[in-house]
Amino acid sequence: MYSNRKSAINHGMIIRVLGSLLIIESFFLLLSLFVSFIYTETDYMSFGYTIIIALGLGIISRITTGKVDKRIGKREGFIIVSSIWVLFSIIGALPFIFSGNITNFTDAFFETISGFTTTGASILNDIESLPNSLLFWRSIIQWMGGMGIIVLSLAILPLLGIGGIQLFSAEVPGPVPDKLHPRFSETAKRLWGLYIIFTIIETILLMFGGMDWFDAINHSFTTMATGGYSTKQASVAYFTSPYIHYVITLFMFIAGTNFTLAYFGFKLQLKKIYKNEEFRYYFFITLIASLIIATVLYLKHDLSLEQSFRDATFQVVSIITTTGFATADYLTWYPFLVVLIFMVMFIGGSAGSTGGGIKVMRILILMKNSVAEFKRLIHPNAIIPVRYNHKSVPPSVVTNILAFIVIYMLVFVIGTLVMSAIGLDLESSMGSVIATLGNIGPGIGDVGPANNFHDIPTVGKWFLSFLMLVGRLELFTVLILFSPAFWQK
Repeated sequence: MYSNRKSAINHGMIIRVLGSLLIIESFFLLLSLFVSFIYTETDYMSFGYTIIIALGLGIISRITTGKVDKRIGKREGFIIVSSIWVLFSIIGALPFIFSGNITNFTDAFFETISGFTTTGASILNDIESLPNSLLFWRSIIQWMGGMGIIVLSLAILPLLGIGGIQLFSAEVPGPVPDKLHPRFSETAKRLWGLYIIFTIIETILLMFGGMDWFDAINHSFTTMATGGYSTKQASVAYFTSPYIHYVITLFMFIAGTNFTLAYFGFKLQLKKIYKNEEFRYYFFITLIASLIIATVLYLKHDLSLEQSFRDATFQVVSIITTTGFATADYLTWYPFLVVLIFMVMFIGGSAGSTGGGIKVMRILILMKNSVAEFKRLIHPNAIIPVRYNHKSVPPSVVTNILAFIVIYMLVFVIGTLVMSAIGLDLESSMGSVIATLGNIGPGIGDVGPANNFHDIPTVGKWFLSFLMLVGRLELFTVLILFSPAFWQK
């Protein structure tokens, strides 16, 4: 067993794991190559060249590290998890560049890391002009990033002689990763199995609603990943069918739910879902916000009752789950609703979901701790624990959550200042930061649902790319790498 005492970082094993993951990425690149062949597109070699590079680097890293120490500690886990999202994005940007559809590396990297982190912030002004293979690649990188590259790898890496709880705990969103099986590789397999099943079901339902198979599978990929990339420039608003809107709303809500609960729900163990405090709050926050917005839309805008409810519910679920699909431009709504939508951007989905944001669990425990502090002021000698799901929450977990929320808000404020210094107005600065830090996609101001990030200055795109990574990996995994103590022996 690996000791908690610090030792030299196992660079060889880090390189070996990263190389193994590149081999996995080359498989998904191969799927996009097949799509190019299916549609007889001429830029298939853009994927061919990328596969050669990814597979070559992966094989070389495996060969050159054949006899390394197989130990993976916490430090190696943090480095691997942070590095792989950047490495995958660099490789994943190559098809855009080789094909000539995005000629600027900054834009290509921004589009790709936005995909892998399931942010959905785009720089493309004419999405329909992309070949189907690149549209498929945009969608599948979100699908990979949704459940997590490392969770995927834990289902596969044991076959390559690699594994480790450190990768799982460093990557999986939420304060406490839930397990469905004592072995983490088995947990990863069950989560991915459920992920695939939901994707297939949504694809079939969307096809029943009139989508062709290509649009259906792409939107299912990006719905279950809470990513928000669409094959259409107008996003889901392109499809005028209320049925399609409701199907996507349902699966966005499912994707924003803790996947352990979704697993229990799939097995019809519904009591476990209802008894879960986070799910109840997640449901009621979504319901109340939707009803408030629907009411104001019906009273203040020239919309029918059904469309008011549909537009409100779709946008609330899209924002709270950080998916980022759009059926309406919420910036044109009554000002009170824009403020409400902006507040919802900070909440995020459930812990253990594919959503970003602060997470409902953290907000719930923060509220409970605040109430407990008032009680402690009144009864200073009493022991008043914070309880979650009828269990006492350890003080260390409460401290971790408080630190997370403070740092999250601090990063938001600093990020807003940085984007303002770059030249954005205050509203657009705040909107771009929360949209990327929360992995939402559309924000407010010039980066709202009717616009995109194309006109953001180059330095701003790199900074926002960093925020996407920080937000997707829940702050600590990335920020700890900037601590001098992390690198000391």
